[in-house]
Amino acid sequence: MIERVKWILCLIFAGALWGQDAVPPSSFLLKGGTVHTISGPVIENGSILVRDGRIIGVGKNLSAPEGVPVIDITGRQVYPGMIDSGSSTGIDKEDTAEMGLFNPQLNPANVVNPESDFIPATRANGVTSVMEMAEGELIAGQVSLVHMEGFTNDAMLMARGAAVHLIFPVIATRPAPAHEPEDDDDEPTTAVEQPVVPYSEAKQAYDEKMKALRDFFDAARRYRHAKQAKGGRMPETDRRYEAMIPVLDGTQPMIVTAVREREIRDAIAFAAKEKIRIILADPYEAYKVLPLIKSHNISVVLGPTYSLPLERDDAYDQSYTTPSQLYKAGIKFSIATFSSKSSRNLPYQAAAAVPFGLPHDEAYKAVSLNAAEIFGLGKKLGSIDEGKVADLIVTDGDPLEASSHVTMEFIDGKPVNLDTRQKKLYEKYVARP
Repeated sequence: MIERVKWILCLIFAGALWGQDAVPPSSFLLKGGTVHTISGPVIENGSILVRDGRIIGVGKNLSAPEGVPVIDITGRQVYPGMIDSGSSTGIDKEDTAEMGLFNPQLNPANVVNPESDFIPATRANGVTSVMEMAEGELIAGQVSLVHMEGFTNDAMLMARGAAVHLIFPVIATRPAPAHEPEDDDDEPTTAVEQPVVPYSEAKQAYDEKMKALRDFFDAARRYRHAKQAKGGRMPETDRRYEAMIPVLDGTQPMIVTAVREREIRDAIAFAAKEKIRIILADPYEAYKVLPLIKSHNISVVLGPTYSLPLERDDAYDQSYTTPSQLYKAGIKFSIATFSSKSSRNLPYQAAAAVPFGLPHDEAYKAVSLNAAEIFGLGKKLGSIDEGKVADLIVTDGDPLEASSHVTMEFIDGKPVNLDTRQKKLYEKYVARP
């Protein structure tokens, strides 16, 4: 606590100097810590110089310009802030999905509640940003990156429309278990089993959705052609089709939820036919089609490592070994929680894959640099390099270890409060007479 007060006072003092027009806001020098750049070698006794929220220097023996506060972090570790590649943190449950099969224009970042208690709990564990994903039936909406700090939605928004979310149709005779049950307090023995849907009904529903999906792509493509035609009559603006134009142009990927092997194969075939770029989301059975994924140069966003097997005869540790299998196959992947409540556990989801063959450095990449690069944000985030946004965490140990603590944190170069509702309650009751 004393250490945190010291560096906050240091930044406040620098604020007085900023009034002398010497130093822009969000400028400081971290000095003396071990810098884990993630993109390169570890720098012992390193320094990070930040100006106006951007990293402008990384190395040893850096000097601070006049008026820039120096924060001594000797004995500490510095990492880039973690990124949850799929989440709905800060979004009320009723706001995560919209009615209708096709809503590519919807942006979940617009309904993030900056006052949600889940946001400070998430950032206190080193997760500085999350990919907010819309949910729905088919094309659910946009995927946008938001910072875990800010007074308004606009202040939190880092990258709007990084992808469009498609939940690929599946012949589902029984649904896959959710990562986030309706009520976590239910006893397993009292959980109600989902009824089995007859195959004929499941196949009919699948065929209807696939036809609707193909028809929607065809309509969106006609809309794009009509807009591009010279001298023709401009079509009436349709926000759904407008949102699909970057996907059809290849400038924006679709992130496709496809869990089982057949869904994954179908999704890849669909993407090839429609000539669109895709990212596979939550592909539990990706390990069954590694050569296919690799041959199409598709990136993967894995679901939480702490997941039970989908089938009774699946290996008990399949979720733990899939990350190392993807790494050995040369497939770029990240790890996500796909949760509104559990983004704070992201570091432990990555850590769980390390004993099962994933190198430690690759585990941290899966929740930082890989996550940024998969969504086309690798030049802005994910590592400690010059020119990138200063999303930084300072820790007293390995942030993937539950025994370590985040002692300082900067989002967009600004120091953030690490207090949480849980911490306040702990301090309240531990002091009870």
